[in-house]
Amino acid sequence: MRAPVRRSRTRLLAAATIAVAALSLTACNDEDGTRDEGAAKSTQSSTGGTSEQPDKTDGESGANGSDASDGGEGSGAASGSGGKDASGGASGGATGGGETDPYDPANRVPCSAANTSITATPVQRPLNYMLLTVTNTGSKMCDLKGYPRVKFEDAQSVPPVMENTKPQAVTSLKPGGKGYAGVILSAGDGSGGEGRTAQSLEIGFEGSDRMAEAALQAKGVHVDDKLRVTYWLTSSTDALN
Repeated sequence: MRAPVRRSRTRLLAAATIAVAALSLTACNDEDGTRDEGAAKSTQSSTGGTSEQPDKTDGESGANGSDASDGGEGSGAASGSGGKDASGGASGGATGGGETDPYDPANRVPCSAANTSITATPVQRPLNYMLLTVTNTGSKMCDLKGYPRVKFEDAQSVPPVMENTKPQAVTSLKPGGKGYAGVILSAGDGSGGEGRTAQSLEIGFEGSDRMAEAALQAKGVHVDDKLRVTYWLTSSTDALN
C-alpha cells in the first residue's frame, strides 16, 4: 500500500513542478511584456518628444514674441520720445512752463497803427524839436522798422530821415513798451523858408498804408522846409540828440 502512496506523491510533486514551471514561464512572458511596454513607452516618449517639438517652436515663437514685445516696448519708448520731441517742437519757441518766447521772431509782429498809440510832444531843447513816443498796445512784441512817416495836416509828402540816426538793430517793443523818434520841425536860422503852422499830425509805419493820429498842442506847431525825422529808437535821449 505504501508504494501507491509514494507514486501519488511523486505525481503530485511532478504536477507541482510543472505548475511552477508554467508560472515561471508566464512570469517571464509578463516580464517581457512589461519590457515591451516599456520600450513602447520609450518610443512613445520619443515620439512625444518629436511631437513636442512644436511646443519648443512655440517656445521659440514665445521668445520671438518676447523680442517682439521688447520691440514693442522699444517702439513705445520711441513713441514716447517722439511725444517728447513733439512736445519740445510745439514748445519750438517755447520756454519752461509752456510760455512762449516773446523775442522769438516767429512770435513777433510789425508795429502798426492797429497795435500802437502815439503822442507828439514839443520839447524846449533842442530848439524846434518834437518827440514822438509810440507805445505797444498789443499782446505781442512788435518791431518798429525804419522811421515814422510824418504827415502834418495836408502835406503832399513826408519829410526825409536823418541817415546818421539809423540804429544797428530794429527797435522792438514788448507789450506796453515804448519807442521814440525825433522830429526837427524847422531851421532855427530861417533857412527853411517861411514855413507854416500845422494843427494835425498823422504817423505812418513802414510796410503799412494805415496812418495813426497823434494829437498836437492846441496852438499847433510851426514847420518849414527843413522838416526831418530820425529812425525809431529805443531811447528818447538818442531821439533828441
